[in-house]
Amino acid sequence: MLTYLEEDLDSILKHTAKCWESAKNKTFFITGGTGFFGIWLQMSFIFINRKLNLNSKVIILTRNKTEFLKKYPWLHEYPEMSFLEGDITEFEFIDDHIDYIIHAATEASVKLNIEEPLTMFKTVVNGTKRALDFARLKNVKSFLLTSSGAVYGKQTSDMANISEDYLGAPSPSLASSMYGEGKRMAEVLCSVYSENYNIPVKVARCYAFIGPFLPLDSHFAAGNFIRNVLRGEDILIEGDGTPLRSYMYAADLVAWLWTILFEGEINRPYNVGSDESISIHELATLIAKNDDSDNVGIYIKTPRSNEISLKYVPNVDRATTELDLRIINSIGVAIKKTIDFNRKWNRNISNHE
Repeated sequence: MLTYLEEDLDSILKHTAKCWESAKNKTFFITGGTGFFGIWLQMSFIFINRKLNLNSKVIILTRNKTEFLKKYPWLHEYPEMSFLEGDITEFEFIDDHIDYIIHAATEASVKLNIEEPLTMFKTVVNGTKRALDFARLKNVKSFLLTSSGAVYGKQTSDMANISEDYLGAPSPSLASSMYGEGKRMAEVLCSVYSENYNIPVKVARCYAFIGPFLPLDSHFAAGNFIRNVLRGEDILIEGDGTPLRSYMYAADLVAWLWTILFEGEINRPYNVGSDESISIHELATLIAKNDDSDNVGIYIKTPRSNEISLKYVPNVDRATTELDLRIINSIGVAIKKTIDFNRKWNRNISNHE
């Protein structure tokens, strides 16, 4: 697997090379290590650890080690990887020395947010507190929280991109705000632990992403459209296709996360994502161009209204200016790489649920 993705992993190393000197002979602890973010963090760690002879290791928190390794059996090959089974809200505080923590548990889940909002809040907030308590115990060198652009609430129509200084918030009158409010509380907890206990917290406010291992059967429009193309199905857009989003490729995402962990300013959030907006309809059109049969059509379910299009697009000037971060892969390249990967590796893509 690492060989297949070597071009991307080389790119991550190239753009984070200056960060790794302080990572020699260190131990990393990653929560959420079995999700989309987590698998990319694991692969890049293994690749860089071996390329640079860091002699470091990583411990992954997972609810079920057996199920995870069944899904990714090639990880058995790497002894620098180990696993701690447990829930993020109550995992065991192990005796191992820990130098760095990446708290990437609780990626966005529309289904959980709608059906079990209290579980969502507990996982985000209590899980973050548990991870911070562990960081305090271990006196870590750096603690990275993967937060979300959802903390800003609805992006106003006159704002092309949201910067970190924007003081908007999710509506407290909507139960669907639980995820965004949970992430806001997680950031507040990080601030408290930074100020009161000198924990060097770093915050990455993450947006939308695309790449190998992106779930194709979740609420992500990009993943759903890619699944349609791989199955030769028409793409049905539930809305009117006008909402604006942006998409960052997974390799760029991980390069940014590693850089923020090592070099980000303490308790200063950084937006992580692409600042290049694209409508849902434009996204579907780009994805459909990768259809080998040229038979995939695009259908929009809802007639276009005269209302201003909804936006979810970050301003990333802080990351590019202060940390010299760049987006390497265009949206077109990101889509092609994701589709090519799934054609080669996703054995279940032709199974219609």
